[in-house]
Amino acid sequence: MENIIHIENLIYEYPPEEEKEVLRAIRGISLDIERGSFTAIIGRNGSGKSTLAKLLMKFYSAQEGDIFVDDINLKDLKNDSYRKQIGYVPQEIAVFDELSVYDNIDFFCGLYIQDRATRKQYVEEAIEFVGLNDFRKFVPKKLSGGLKRRLNLACGLAHKPELLILDEPTVAVDPQSRNAILEGIMDLNKKGMTVIYTSHYMDEVEQICTRISIIDKGKLLATGDKYELKKLVGLTDTLILKDIDMKNLDLSQLESIEGLGKISLEGSNLSIGIQDNLAMTHIFAYLENNDIFFKGMDIISPSLNDVFLEITGKQLRDDL
Repeated sequence: MENIIHIENLIYEYPPEEEKEVLRAIRGISLDIERGSFTAIIGRNGSGKSTLAKLLMKFYSAQEGDIFVDDINLKDLKNDSYRKQIGYVPQEIAVFDELSVYDNIDFFCGLYIQDRATRKQYVEEAIEFVGLNDFRKFVPKKLSGGLKRRLNLACGLAHKPELLILDEPTVAVDPQSRNAILEGIMDLNKKGMTVIYTSHYMDEVEQICTRISIIDKGKLLATGDKYELKKLVGLTDTLILKDIDMKNLDLSQLESIEGLGKISLEGSNLSIGIQDNLAMTHIFAYLENNDIFFKGMDIISPSLNDVFLEITGKQLRDDL
């Protein structure tokens, strides 16, 4: 699959404040973002996630290294034309307090969409998309925290960007708003939008993201899908098939299937380690083809926080 973003040996240092030392926030990161992917960037507070997002938006300029967008160096792209391709939803609520929901979305969409008829259509679609139709005349201070987050999202995506960057979009929101935001983002990704997503919520990341990159102290430590990361540190999902019919079961045939880890049989319960996202499909195809039946099933899965702990030696949310 082709890359929409290619990051090569990126280094960014914040200028020193008074007598403090220079803070190197990004330390030689190299990373590819595939077109159409849903990529999570996870790390503790201060790890460099938000800084990397702002470098991608050209809010900051790296001291060393390069970012390529569709094989063009970011340094050679004009800000306005480049940002038209990108939607950015910051962790902070970035809307105008004196403007209504409708006028806020219209303003941000208007930065990139000049045609009035098209902009009106886009604004209406964004309001419908985030479920704010009943609040279109409200000013932000009249909205709950979750509704403000939805407005923040609508302002970032109303102009229909090719790439959407979300920095902790579900922090401190109610479950209903969180579900609405996540379902909306997943729908956009299914329609072809590339999404870069930072979050502390590992259940979210594991549920919705196809690629995961772990950053700590400005360094990229690991990247892959959830199965690749678990395999990297020796952790795997375990499928347990209960009361399995062993008449046609051939463990040697099962062991020949790619992507499986340790296989063990305890009484009539079969445990199978899962090392990639296609392994389950192959297992159930083997069982069906050989008329092997079972009465129940469990999946025991190490969490992404377990993976993060193995790689960094720290819990992801220790500092929260």
